[in-house]
Amino acid sequence: MRSATLTPLLLLPFLAACGAETEAKKVDPLQAPVGLEKAQLDTSDANELTALKAELGKKLFFDTRLSKSGKMGCVNCHHVDKAFTDGIAFSTKDDGSKNKRNSPTMYNVGYYPELYWDGRKVGLESNVLAAWTGQLKGVPADVAATLNGIEAYKAEFQAAFQKDASEETIVHALSSFLRTLRSGNSDYDKKTMSEDAKKGQELFSGKAGCVTCHVPPLFTDKAYHNVGIGMKAEKPDAGRKGKMGAFKTPSLRDVAKTAPYFHDGSVATLQEAVQLMASGGINNEHKDNLMMDRALNDAEISQLVEFLKALSNGVEFTEPTLPK
Repeated sequence: MRSATLTPLLLLPFLAACGAETEAKKVDPLQAPVGLEKAQLDTSDANELTALKAELGKKLFFDTRLSKSGKMGCVNCHHVDKAFTDGIAFSTKDDGSKNKRNSPTMYNVGYYPELYWDGRKVGLESNVLAAWTGQLKGVPADVAATLNGIEAYKAEFQAAFQKDASEETIVHALSSFLRTLRSGNSDYDKKTMSEDAKKGQELFSGKAGCVTCHVPPLFTDKAYHNVGIGMKAEKPDAGRKGKMGAFKTPSLRDVAKTAPYFHDGSVATLQEAVQLMASGGINNEHKDNLMMDRALNDAEISQLVEFLKALSNGVEFTEPTLPK
């Protein structure tokens, strides 16, 4: 894996392909939004990021033909209006069974070298293949055959990869799209926060200690911590291998839209989640030493919530039109 800063040369295929669609309001899929200019994507040497791949992957993300049943797409668990989460504790898989962990936001996943709540998958391509064949129960060879039978898709795969649809090119296209799915341009980034949000930011970086684990600009340390969530269960989720009950620090960008919270979706509101964390989490023998009661009053909790609301994405997202 390598980190890279995108160059203007990558824009050329995109500009040529868009033609008349290249309008002032059209979002450049390769351009980092305000606030993430210095963050480095976690990229793959085997899958160079281009706009053509990303645009193709965007369509595949919304296409139910990727699933075994033909009725479920990635978007079923990652809704646009919920910052690419689904608003429930546990999503339902294509075969009707339930997930055991909450569906996280897909915003900014291109910046993470390890994926899933426990980081068990290294690299976005590995994660995408696992989700496609696990959550959607997709059979790559069958899906590829279906897509290759659709003239418009066949042309797009040839343009993006100079190859037909296959397990590899489908995974690479989806991964490319996810690397362009970035949340920024928020009130925080634009310095247009309310006075309460500004006070919340001061608490976040000071008395509340949130910034220790939720490090800007992504508002995560990409590490794994036990904060006590789920540890009172009869059989607690073990989480990160070798670190009992520890889960990845979630990004706080768009957190106002991603309820319910934590890996088990056990906390319904942002106010409750902030209160729980500010009070030191839930005690257990494996709890992270960073977790402690910050002695915040109700007004301070509310100010923190206002700051977190100011991290909501300000980049317009337009759903694609799918080939028939």
